[in-house]
Amino acid sequence: MDFPNFNFNVSHHGDYVAIASEPLCLVGLDIVSCTIPLRETIPEFVQNFSSYFSSFEWDNILNAGTSDEILIEFYRYWCLKEAYVKAIGIGVAYGLDKVEFHHTGWGNISVKIDGETMTEWKFWLFELGKRHWASVAKGHPKSATESYKRTLRQSDFDEEDYNKGLYLPDAPFLSKTVEQLISIFCEAKG
Repeated sequence: MDFPNFNFNVSHHGDYVAIASEPLCLVGLDIVSCTIPLRETIPEFVQNFSSYFSSFEWDNILNAGTSDEILIEFYRYWCLKEAYVKAIGIGVAYGLDKVEFHHTGWGNISVKIDGETMTEWKFWLFELGKRHWASVAKGHPKSATESYKRTLRQSDFDEEDYNKGLYLPDAPFLSKTVEQLISIFCEAKG
């Protein structure tokens, strides 16, 4: 098959390492481990990141409930933001407060950039277990930074071709232990 923009993204945090790949769209992946800060309270910890969130997101974080629920809400939003900036090829210095996520029970996730809904993007948030989340961002190659676009074979698609890529069937994460991966590698070597 022809994969005009085969790209991948890797992330690790806590107990997990993951890779996501995509044949046409941009892809970003992030994993977070919801760890409790050691040297400060949860409100003090999340306050350090307040400038990275829109007022809508910040209100959702602060009104999530208990300190633990606030921390979980913070990490979920942070995970989505990281996946998005990794997908477009730019760091967290990008105005993350202008990247605003909306969701329904952490499903049906969408993003607004500077108040404009970005319909050419899809997002997923997966609970991996043991207080870990992974997010995947998938979007149009025209959204990539200029330096990233130069690495792609194609950044312009007509809407029909692009939608074929954006709406490919969602593949679930496959979970393997390090031991299982070593075994698979050894079997492949023969």
